[in-house]
Amino acid sequence: MNKLFSSCPRGHEELLKRELQDIGATACQIVQGGVSFEADDKTLYRSLLWSRLASRIFLPIAEFDIYSDLDLYSCVLNLNWTNIFNVDTSFMIHFVGTNDFIRNSQYGALKIKDAIVDVFSRKMAERPNVVKDNPDIRIHAFLVKNRITLSLDLSGESLHQRGYREKTGEAPLKENLAVAIIQRSGWQYDQVCIDPMCGSGTLLIEAAMMAANIAPGLKRKNWGFLAWKNFNATLWNEVLFEAKEQIKPVTTPFVGYDNDAQVIKKAKQNANKAGVGQYVDFVVQDVTQLTNPYPDQIGLIISNPPYGERLESEPALIALHTTLGQRVKHFFGGWHLSLFSAAPQLLDCLQMRADRIFKAKNGPLDCVQKNYYIAKRDNTNSLDNIIPATDFANRLRKNSLKLAKWAKQEGIECYRLYDADLPEYNVAIDQYKDKVVVQEYAAPKTVDMAKAKQRLFDIINATMSVLALNANQLILKSREKQKGKKQYQSLAQKQDFFLVNEYNAKFWVNLTDYLDTGLFLDHRIARKMLGDLTKGKDFLNLFAYTGSATVYAGLGGAKTTTTVDMSRTYLEWADRNLKQNGLTGKNHRIIQADCLFYLRESSEQFDIIFVDPPTFSNSKRMSNTFDVQRDHLDLMKNLKRLLRPNGVIMFSNNKRGFKLDYMGLKELNLQAEDISEKTISLDFKRNKQIHCCFMIKHCAG
Repeated sequence: MNKLFSSCPRGHEELLKRELQDIGATACQIVQGGVSFEADDKTLYRSLLWSRLASRIFLPIAEFDIYSDLDLYSCVLNLNWTNIFNVDTSFMIHFVGTNDFIRNSQYGALKIKDAIVDVFSRKMAERPNVVKDNPDIRIHAFLVKNRITLSLDLSGESLHQRGYREKTGEAPLKENLAVAIIQRSGWQYDQVCIDPMCGSGTLLIEAAMMAANIAPGLKRKNWGFLAWKNFNATLWNEVLFEAKEQIKPVTTPFVGYDNDAQVIKKAKQNANKAGVGQYVDFVVQDVTQLTNPYPDQIGLIISNPPYGERLESEPALIALHTTLGQRVKHFFGGWHLSLFSAAPQLLDCLQMRADRIFKAKNGPLDCVQKNYYIAKRDNTNSLDNIIPATDFANRLRKNSLKLAKWAKQEGIECYRLYDADLPEYNVAIDQYKDKVVVQEYAAPKTVDMAKAKQRLFDIINATMSVLALNANQLILKSREKQKGKKQYQSLAQKQDFFLVNEYNAKFWVNLTDYLDTGLFLDHRIARKMLGDLTKGKDFLNLFAYTGSATVYAGLGGAKTTTTVDMSRTYLEWADRNLKQNGLTGKNHRIIQADCLFYLRESSEQFDIIFVDPPTFSNSKRMSNTFDVQRDHLDLMKNLKRLLRPNGVIMFSNNKRGFKLDYMGLKELNLQAEDISEKTISLDFKRNKQIHCCFMIKHCAG
């Protein structure tokens, strides 16, 4: 009788124990990370061939206490390795664990390797090869404190590698994890099984193999026991023959959908290699088109839906999960649903109550599996369309109806739809042509993070429903105060630019790659006013960003325009904006420079100056820090030097509570008019402090 140990993913030990008992193993005991058991030779081979849940199966060779690295070497040297494998066999050591004298696993593996090689050298005057890849024999060493266990890995490659899936393009689910998900779903072999987001098809292929009684290891070519001296080839062939004889035909329908044709092609290839290609129907279809192909039967919907690591991916995923919930409730009454996810909050978008919940690991990821019963209901001709966050949805709908009509009359395509109108729904929502940006304001530390996250999901769901958006039309951003170089931070590299109209101007915007979009919507009226002021004038745009103010000045007939910013990225963007509006040639200069340095060193003169500085900057590219409240008088002093008599400075900034130093301006012989109210358009009327804006001129006389 062989004493063995089978490892498995954490949390699946009880499932593995039952499986090994069904195979014929005895004395099964759960230990952390696996199951110890006993088996005769035939059951040993059957456990390797038939276990769908095991990761590896080990045959312990020896166990002993060690108190130094020399102890480790000596104990291994005293084992008769020539009785385990031949000298012409390659091997490797996999070492796990450390202690006071075995400080790293590589050193522990080296000491064991040296001892094994020395055994062969002394007995046979030859030594076996040590290799890192595809060895004939794998020795597993497990060290806990001073106790070490040496085992022969009978598996070779991990048992989850059935042999039907290419190593490249690794799927998110290992095959043995897929089996655990299937078993926990409660699926019965005679039930229809559908995966609406099947990817490479692992869940359905494993389920079909179970239904067809195909041994999971039947396609494997390499095993860890083939070079073992005690390998019984006759008995192994008998186990293989019996497994082939036990395969049975399947009448249960299996259906997998995915919206990627290449992924579906790979799933079909995998199913064919696994021997179940004729049983699984893989179809190119998006989850938004999901209906029940077997309305007269009862079955299971099972899936591992995608999850996102970046905030920008969440709108699409929220929409996907919401749509899935709506469609299964409408079309699959009486069925069961089982979803395995690394993002449990996304499952809340289903708006369904789980009957059972299992926690599990997928590699390093904490995951959850939720099982649902889909209640039967009287279906109508339209899908359920329950909009969460009703108060928010109603406010957004009201705003949208009002502002869309206003924007059309004004001739603008970009405007604010919502700006934290309701305190509990703390976001800003901006329309950019046919796309929408949801900007999440940072929640106070007193707000529960899980609650804030769920509220954001509700906002996105409601926004997509009220505005009838597709997933790719909504962009989610986290809105925080940006300082210094963060204001120029790049988020992505999609280069997803598109043109928008604003009055008589055209601008390139990018909603995904940067913290800002390229167009500050609240400065719309101020830009338009500049266009009315600049005909025949020399115009300077300082801290110019993407040059939108310059575009208005140029379209207004400015004699010359000068656009200054320290960011090459934004100046290239400004150049595109100018060219798009036909503003080219030597009369339209673009200068990359620290704006404060340019102010100190320039001796040019301008009639109209627009300056919209950052609230604060400590960028390394600027010679000094800048604080608009602290430094605005110095800024005005330098601007005055560049301003012609009767010239005008339009000074704008976004600092809340900004206080202009009127007395200081008077000492500079400048007078200011607060025009903030005049520059705030209808879509920003709720937020009177969105910006402040002043017209500054030389004092009369």
